[in-house]
Amino acid sequence: MAALIGAVLAATHHPAVPIPPDNPQTPAKIELGRKLFFDQRLSADLTISCASCHKPEFAFSDGGNAVSTGVGGRRGTRNTPTLTNVGFRQGLFWEGRSTRLELQAVGPLTARIEMDMQPEVLAQRLEAIPEYARAFREVFGEAPTLKTTTFALAAFQRTLLSYNSPFDRFQAGDDLAMSEAALRGMEVFFAESGDCFHCHVGSEFTDDVPRNNALYTVYQDLGLALATGLDEDVGKFKTPTLRNIELTAPYMHDGSIKTLREVVEHYNRGGEPNLNSDVLMRPLGLSEQQIDDLVEFLKSLTDRSFTTNPAFQPPR
Repeated sequence: MAALIGAVLAATHHPAVPIPPDNPQTPAKIELGRKLFFDQRLSADLTISCASCHKPEFAFSDGGNAVSTGVGGRRGTRNTPTLTNVGFRQGLFWEGRSTRLELQAVGPLTARIEMDMQPEVLAQRLEAIPEYARAFREVFGEAPTLKTTTFALAAFQRTLLSYNSPFDRFQAGDDLAMSEAALRGMEVFFAESGDCFHCHVGSEFTDDVPRNNALYTVYQDLGLALATGLDEDVGKFKTPTLRNIELTAPYMHDGSIKTLREVVEHYNRGGEPNLNSDVLMRPLGLSEQQIDDLVEFLKSLTDRSFTTNPAFQPPR
């Protein structure tokens, strides 16, 4: 067991965030993106910003809310994902249908149940604000557009890095960083008995693969099948990162599970009967102590310095 954990931990290095060639990072672009991220003027009725649903104190999730509320009190249908280390995600949205941050940002900006902005209205509104008109020309050499807005937002989001949890400090050599219960839970996590590490892999604790985790026997939200039209994709949602998972309750794609312990209990039961259930779903037979310890390990992935980093807060 020690050899397995050692091998897995050795593989959890922290690579550099991939930067697309058409959107290089610059300090001015990142700062512009930060201002836009926290600005309610990006929504049709001036009430919703990106940060309204991606709150820094909840690891850029909408902590406490099963789904988020957009303009006009319109409620969404899916739980808001964390933006922890989002620059590494290979697929965005719950079914992974968007391949890059620049494209993903178009969704919430224009969706009727989120920010409900028309591209031309967004451009005109930003151009009418002297600070933004000047900043867009300095950063992009042109007036504000939907494209340059999403490029600036993506640049800021790629800076949202979190690698200072007790687990990270333990990995770096601080033997006292994790509690005894969390260390026991780590053994369960990386053992076949817990079977967590097959999907929650590497330094990001996710394989970024859409899977059916048998949350329901019949899914109201069809998941990946909405994008592919394939019956075998019904109920498949992307494996989320476990970094800062303690801060992002409630859980699952619809926010239907309130606590981490209830999440672990769901997997311990093997989920609900479902024809599309992932091949890895099975009853685990964990004891109450093992469940408690596993929850403590998941809490050891919480990085409080991430949620309080001044660079990730609203600009003054």
